[in-house]
Amino acid sequence: MVTGTGNIVLQEEIMKKRFVSILAAGLCASILAGCQETPKESIVKQKGAANVKEYESAEHTDSPLRETLGAPEHYKNEKTYENGALVIDTDADVVLPNVQSINTYAVSAKEASQELIETVTNAFFEEGKFYSSYTYNQWTKEDYQKEITILKKYKAEGNLDPYEMGKDEETGEMYFNIDEIIAMDEQKMRNAPDEITKEEVKPSFGLEHLEDVKGDGSKEEKVKDETDFWGVAETKEGIYDYHITNGLAPDTVFKIEKKRDDIKDTREFAAWLEGEYGIKREEDRESGISEEKAEEYIGISYEEAEKTAKERVEKLGWNLDIYGWDYALFYHGEQGVKNDNVLDGGYMFHFTRMLDEVPITYTSSYGGGLEDMDSTLKPWSYERCDVIVGDDGVQKVEIFNPYDIGEVQTENVKLMSFEEIIKIYEQMMEVSNADVAELEKKRTYHIKKITLGLTRIYDPNTDNDTGLLVPVWDFFGGFDVEDEEYGFTNSGEYSTQSHMTINAIDGTVIDRELGY
Repeated sequence: MVTGTGNIVLQEEIMKKRFVSILAAGLCASILAGCQETPKESIVKQKGAANVKEYESAEHTDSPLRETLGAPEHYKNEKTYENGALVIDTDADVVLPNVQSINTYAVSAKEASQELIETVTNAFFEEGKFYSSYTYNQWTKEDYQKEITILKKYKAEGNLDPYEMGKDEETGEMYFNIDEIIAMDEQKMRNAPDEITKEEVKPSFGLEHLEDVKGDGSKEEKVKDETDFWGVAETKEGIYDYHITNGLAPDTVFKIEKKRDDIKDTREFAAWLEGEYGIKREEDRESGISEEKAEEYIGISYEEAEKTAKERVEKLGWNLDIYGWDYALFYHGEQGVKNDNVLDGGYMFHFTRMLDEVPITYTSSYGGGLEDMDSTLKPWSYERCDVIVGDDGVQKVEIFNPYDIGEVQTENVKLMSFEEIIKIYEQMMEVSNADVAELEKKRTYHIKKITLGLTRIYDPNTDNDTGLLVPVWDFFGGFDVEDEEYGFTNSGEYSTQSHMTINAIDGTVIDRELGY
């Protein structure tokens, strides 16, 4: 039961971002430093629109790419900068596709058409019936009465801030006014229906729904959802919320999540979280549960879960394969994952494209950011497909910005040697953390994996829905921070965050958050 579907999606994104920021406190220091212009003596060329172009082909060779580029199986080096305030500890496996060459490819955003909607719908909802979220998720008199009872119980116990929202520092007023919420619920209950209305619909854009103008159910107006579909799917495997949006074109997003009945307080936040952020793998990490404890919640073998995820994704017909996986935890409350607030578990699978046996590299970055927050440009985020499977089937699916893969642009593109790439990496890690000594006592990066794969680059100032898939080197890991006020460790062993992305063709540094 939800009252504001859009608000719940937004709340989930906010909580996930909060979790990432807790685990990587102080990351803004390197981001801000990284915005500085590269020094003139840098060996890295400045990037720009001119670099989204055709490249030179290399001479054909029968040797594996690892041998051609001089890439070792493992690379180890440690460097100290800023009088000891910055340490780059690289102790990483070097992962390359088992190929002799790599191509570049034209790529564009799939049109947010009815055909695309039906492709995703048919892949994940066989024989499903679809209903409008606006009526299906509308609260009944009984729902409002349940919340009123819960809130009055909190008040009687003296708990006036049950969701720990805090108070305004200037006025001292509580952000969550329990008396106002109770009064509002009592008003809405008078106009609420006795039962929900199941309004059958077809997943598509442009559907009309009645919107509560005053917020109390007393007056409604017709509104057309031109760029969104908010629905509920009833299937043999359960009931799912189904949201499709193209509100930030060219970005098209599909979100599917199984409804649950184990959250008694419907106002309390609850969501799925990747094990990377919810499992306590570092000794001094405050939040999280052990990997052994996480496995207790799953109730299904990895092989069974993988089979289910693959069967669904194969129906998309996009040549996606599993790039990696992690545990997933379903928890409630706003204080992070703890031993007493996890309700369920599953396996999360990250799918990616395979082009001529070369994968598009998966990272935790969504891309599609803007250098200028006041920009009127519409950014284009990366394609991604994540599927969570638990002991009762598919729990959650997120598909972002499906690609149309075009023709090969440069066959057997000429790549820089591994030695040249490493020189750029080590210099730019220093440059991008130039201010760390001013912000922290000490920062130590732990780079645990170096990969060669494809990523999409584009020029948002010229064209925001076409680009190029190019080979890049990514440097994955974590970092420790020592400071007088705070400190934390992250060994980077399970990290999907790339701390440096370098174009393998020309050595330009790609900002993963921007996507170019």
